[in-house]
Amino acid sequence: MNTVRKLLKIDYIEEKGIFGQDIVVAILDTGMAEHPDLKGKIILFKDFIGDREKCYDDNGHGTHVAGIIAGESKDRLYGRMNINGIAKRSQLVVLKVLNAKGIGIEDKVIDGIKWIIDNYEKYNIKIVNISFGTIHNNCSEMRLVKYVEILWQLGLVVVAAAGNNGPDIGSITVPGVSKKIITVGVVEDGKKVNVNGRYTSNYSGRGPTCECIQKPDLIAYGNNIVSCNNNYKLKKYTVKSGTSMATPVVTGCAALLLSKYTELKNIDVKRKMIESCKDVNLPANIQGAGVINPVELLGVK
Repeated sequence: MNTVRKLLKIDYIEEKGIFGQDIVVAILDTGMAEHPDLKGKIILFKDFIGDREKCYDDNGHGTHVAGIIAGESKDRLYGRMNINGIAKRSQLVVLKVLNAKGIGIEDKVIDGIKWIIDNYEKYNIKIVNISFGTIHNNCSEMRLVKYVEILWQLGLVVVAAAGNNGPDIGSITVPGVSKKIITVGVVEDGKKVNVNGRYTSNYSGRGPTCECIQKPDLIAYGNNIVSCNNNYKLKKYTVKSGTSMATPVVTGCAALLLSKYTELKNIDVKRKMIESCKDVNLPANIQGAGVINPVELLGVK
């Protein structure tokens, strides 16, 4: 995370007093461990898999994602440097909708989304992070897309992964195929990285979608990201790669933006992100508008 924060000049943004404060992000994922870097960040934990009340993460994916968004280290035990997230003063609503293998049944994910629909005003949720996806070949039967678009219609910023099924054309996953939400690919350097147990490169999902919508909307850094480990007593941090990691980077940038400009609507957030991206001269179905550029996005130059 320190490398990503440096590339995105997050320390400079924080010098302006922007930390993602007062912004609540809902995370649909594998849950969250009670990691010390996430202490005090969680407003609510709800378990749609095991119906447990206490925070837990039996996979690790959700804890890693949460750390990218809101992690805030209080020590210097790792590489003599603090490991912080992009919007370290944001707060989290964590919904466990994926099991210990990181797999989710569509109905459970939709149950989580329905809960947000019913409760987003109560908990002041502004952003929803979805760092997973699935391939679906029939556009007319994508229930998950219909539900994330309800979130968007309610005014929530929805950020979803493009998926790790590239480099084939048309490999954007559901719900990232939605034309409304913000779909995130990964900045690729051609080097092989470990993505969910397999070493691969050029894996970021490519557009267009089955409805001929150009995706992803933008890309972010997501390779070899150091963030919170669910088994933190054994090892405080771990390394993961994928569009799952790039997605919370963009979510964190959205939290920074909304903490500075509280009146912005979700469509304004998406437009500003796209307009402020750094073009890296890749095809649009790989990079979208380019790499997320929070300094330009927030206008803090």
